[in-house]
Amino acid sequence: MSGGHYKSKTLATWIAVIGGGVGLHRFYLNGFRDVWGWLHGVPTLIGLYGVQRMIDFGQDDMLAWALIPLLGFALAAAMLAAIVYGLTPDEKWDHLHNPGAAVQATGWGAVLGVILALLLGATALMATVAFSGQRYFEYQVEQGRKISQ
Repeated sequence: MSGGHYKSKTLATWIAVIGGGVGLHRFYLNGFRDVWGWLHGVPTLIGLYGVQRMIDFGQDDMLAWALIPLLGFALAAAMLAAIVYGLTPDEKWDHLHNPGAAVQATGWGAVLGVILALLLGATALMATVAFSGQRYFEYQVEQGRKISQ
């Protein structure tokens, strides 16, 4: 699993924060043959397509309304991975990702990455829930108006 190179917990945490939406943290830990790493980018790209549709067609575009939450959930999942990486005990981390290597103590870098991931992940998740709820209830009001006419 180690591939001969030391896998830093701090670096993995920050890669998940910065590029987790496209699976870069998975590639760092498992290499480019990691199927889950490739699949991380799919909901992110679909969600970004939804954002582009909303820019092009406005807030009433139903497809954009359905696609944008995928982006929020993908980013929240990446931040969750960063939090898990950063909070994994050093002994367990090195046992999983650096077998046979001496345990290396992690400094404040991983902790700061976890704090940022918590802030970004909570923001992405709450924004996704708020956006989805708002669009759902606006759609319900619209349907009610159509029925009453």
